[in-house]
Formats: sequence, structure tokens, C-alpha cells
Amino acid sequence: MLEKMKSLRPRQLQVVAWTVSITAAVLAIIAWGQGNNWKLAGISTYQIFPVFGLLAFSLMWSHYIAVAARLYFKIDKGVLSKYFEFTSLAVLAAILLHPGLLAWQAWRDGLGLPPGSEIHYVAPMLGVYVVLGIIALTVFLAYEFRRKFGDRPWWKYVSYASDGAMFLILIHSLKLGSQLQAGWFRTVWYFYGITLLGCLVYIYSQKAKTKPIGQN
Repeated sequence: MLEKMKSLRPRQLQVVAWTVSITAAVLAIIAWGQGNNWKLAGISTYQIFPVFGLLAFSLMWSHYIAVAARLYFKIDKGVLSKYFEFTSLAVLAAILLHPGLLAWQAWRDGLGLPPGSEIHYVAPMLGVYVVLGIIALTVFLAYEFRRKFGDRPWWKYVSYASDGAMFLILIHSLKLGSQLQAGWFRTVWYFYGITLLGCLVYIYSQKAKTKPIGQN
């Protein structure tokens, strides 16, 4: 019976990881759709680009949930390799499309090139939150080189920076996200922030206790 339970755990973890990610993505799309009153005909680029930011953070948050669950049940990281491979590509596409679409449309509208165009897109007092987003984006893109440099001793600092960048994005989105200024999805976003912090505390505490089972 014990062996059977152990064999079920990897499959259950895969189901949990995919369920959390899909649910988070669906909630992001629902919030975005409601924010636009589901009027998608003739929608502008300025209305489209926010959904990719919501999706990127939601999926990255689900990655931390999956890693924390894997460590809790002491399951090898290979069990989630396909999950991370697919969802990481989705995250990369989203974090490029979110600022990319804004920069492209702002350039077409005569606001110049980034980062100035993005900063000029918002009210002057909100420019600092755009800068936080740019810093986080730079860190996330640097983290994409993990396959090449992940075994280097200094890579852990890039990993730390990536974890910290999640909170920069949390602040960035709460201050600038049109779907996050009020309503149910703002509450969901706070839940993401609290659980993200909890996951990081747990993940780092486990790494401090034992040799890591694996890192994603």
C-alpha cells in the first residue's frame, strides 16, 4: 500500500501543478475580459498588452507553488520537467509580449522608443513603477540563461534576483494594472503575493536543511 501511494504522488503532483497553472491563467483571462466588458471587436493594442502581464505573473506564481509542493512531498524534479518546459515557454512569450506590444504601439503613436515610451505612457508620478517592471524583466530574461550557466557557483545570485523580481512585478502590477485597481482580482493578486512569500520561505528553509532535491 505504501509503495502504491509513493507511485501515485508524482502523478498527483503533475495534476496539481497543471491544475493550478491553468486555473491561474483562466482567472487572469476572465479578469482581463471583464475589464474590457468582453468587447473584443476592434480592441486596441493598449487594451491587449495587459493580459500578457497578468498571465506571466500568474504562471510564474504557479511555478513556486509547484516547486514548494514537490519539495514537501520529496519528489524528484524530473517529474515536473515537461510541465516546466511548456509553462516556461508560455511565460517567456508573455513577458516579451507584455512590454513589447506596448512599446510597439507607443512608438507608432509617436512616443519614441523604450524605456522612455513606456514611462511616458503613464502619469509622471507612476514612472517609478514602470522602472520596477523594466528591472524585473531584465532579471527574468537573464534567468533564461539558466540552462547554460545554471551550474556556475555565481548562478545562485541570479536565482535570488529572480525571486526578488517577483515582488517588483507584484508592486508594478498593483500600481499600474488596470484590472488590479479594484474588484475581486485585486484580492486574488494579494493572495498570490502572500502565498508566494510563504512558498519562498518554505523553499529556502528546505534548502538550508538539506541538499536540494532539485531546482526549477
